[in-house]
Amino acid sequence: MPANCLSLTLRSPAACAILAAATALPLGGATPEAQPPAPARQTVLGIRGSQFTINEKPVFLYGISYYGALGAQPEFIRRDLDDMQRLGFNWIRVWATWSAFGSDVSAVDAEGRLRQPYFDRLKDLVSECDRRGMAVDVTLTRGERIGSPHLASIEIHERAVRELVRGLQPMRNWYLDMANEHNLRAGNGHPANKEVSFEELARLRSAAKAVDPARLVTASYCGDASETNLRKYVSDVRLDFLSPHRQRGRTSPAETAAKTRQALAMMETIGRVVPVHYQEPFRRAFGPGWQPAAEDYAGDLAGAIEGGAAGWCFHNGDSRTAEGGRPRRSFDLREQRLFDQLDPEERKAVDQMAEVVRKAR
Repeated sequence: MPANCLSLTLRSPAACAILAAATALPLGGATPEAQPPAPARQTVLGIRGSQFTINEKPVFLYGISYYGALGAQPEFIRRDLDDMQRLGFNWIRVWATWSAFGSDVSAVDAEGRLRQPYFDRLKDLVSECDRRGMAVDVTLTRGERIGSPHLASIEIHERAVRELVRGLQPMRNWYLDMANEHNLRAGNGHPANKEVSFEELARLRSAAKAVDPARLVTASYCGDASETNLRKYVSDVRLDFLSPHRQRGRTSPAETAAKTRQALAMMETIGRVVPVHYQEPFRRAFGPGWQPAAEDYAGDLAGAIEGGAAGWCFHNGDSRTAEGGRPRRSFDLREQRLFDQLDPEERKAVDQMAEVVRKAR
């Protein structure tokens, strides 16, 4: 990792404080067996200003994509969670509408109703993370599945929101991404139309809050939002936090700190500041072009913290140019667990990022 990335983080008192909070939860020992699982607990995810909290203490959400978890064997999940905690991760992102590689592991059906056995698997996963002191992102998407798209109407989408919030209501360690990349329309290489309007987002938020007023909700979007759209997110829809999916290119890691400060400054002008949460940055194997190296991941994480972001995710997925999409990483966990599918550069990245967290602490 370039020295300037690490020294930048270490020289900033604010960044050090945030990273120290990121490691406030137990990281585990040198091996998953070094520390026994924590006793049953309730992990409460909250917000204070532009930061997240866990059990009322400020925390930086340092997470990892775990999209197809509802198709994984329990042993795979246990071992993956052990490795995540050993490396300092304190949240995961799992989808409640996930169908890929001929397998549908969605927790809601085509009508937006809870779907078994996958909803029970989701409930068990959130409960296990609760026990471990970890947060969970539960994501819905519109139109992702080709042929029979997920949540094909606002009425179905609204029902899915209500059902999930009601079904998982007792646990306080999870939040809902109501609509993944809600501003992405079909075209320009994107086969699925995921678009959910701002008016529909407001309707989905109302549905969630009617069931559980304290449940944190967001809606992820592609790109860096303009001040006009930020105003819609924080004032009209009233998201609890922002979830931008920034560009995936060589310049992205160097831009993240400034883009974060810009978003926070615009919200100051608008009059309502909420956390900025990078839940889906760039990843390897996204296409034939740029392949991020370990230093890019570590630099982007450091930039997010330096700029004042509230969370960041180590994103991973299938290999788009490889036969069968292998390794598929978090996109398909039926045959192999996540950490057995990471490539050598990703393994290097998780070690470097863990070191950034440890040294900053």
